[in-house]
Order: sequence, then structure tokens, then C-alpha cells
Amino acid sequence: MKGVADASSLYAVERRAYHAVRPGFRIAELQIGPAQKVPWHYHNNVHDTFYVVTGGIRIFLQDPKEEVRLRPGQTYSVPPKRPHLVTNAGDTSAVFLVLQGIGEYDFVPLT
Repeated sequence: MKGVADASSLYAVERRAYHAVRPGFRIAELQIGPAQKVPWHYHNNVHDTFYVVTGGIRIFLQDPKEEVRLRPGQTYSVPPKRPHLVTNAGDTSAVFLVLQGIGEYDFVPLT
């Protein structure tokens, strides 16, 4: 399935910034509130490597089903084509980096 190159209109976050955007690689910084999430999706070519700066996040994965909880300083990498959803794991905002690469970025929402 073909994805979109810019998913910023598909879900709301408190803040989104990009610290590096290069062909085949980018670093996004997201801040999500307690009720916000990055919806179910996957990427055809890139890994998502999460690094938590403040707060905590929960990553739900499919194929196989799994739940990962991350606190500040912890990382986790999701390989291409593995569906995942990201939620805030606490009562305050969470800030995390997502290193995405190497390859062309796309966001394929699950329907």
C-alpha cells in the first residue's frame, strides 16, 4: 500500500519539530498530551527508532502483538512494515524523538 509523505494533517500533537531532514533520513521531535496518540500505521521502507526525552510513551505493535513502555533515556526500534501505534503513558505531556530511516519516508495508515 502507498503511504503519504507528510502525515502531520492525519493526527494532532501538542508540538512537532524536525531537527534533521536529509534524503533517506530524518529526526522528528513530537510532544503529545495525555489523551493524544499517533494512530495505527506502518512504514514501507524506514525504521522508527523512538527515544524518550520527558514523560513516557507506550508503543503497541502488531505481527506479533506486543506492548513496549518507554521512559526518559530509553529507546526502541520498529522495523519497516510492522504496524504500530504510539500513546502517552502518563498524565503529563511526553516528548520523544523519532529517528526515521534509512530510506524514503512514508506513513501508511491502517484502516
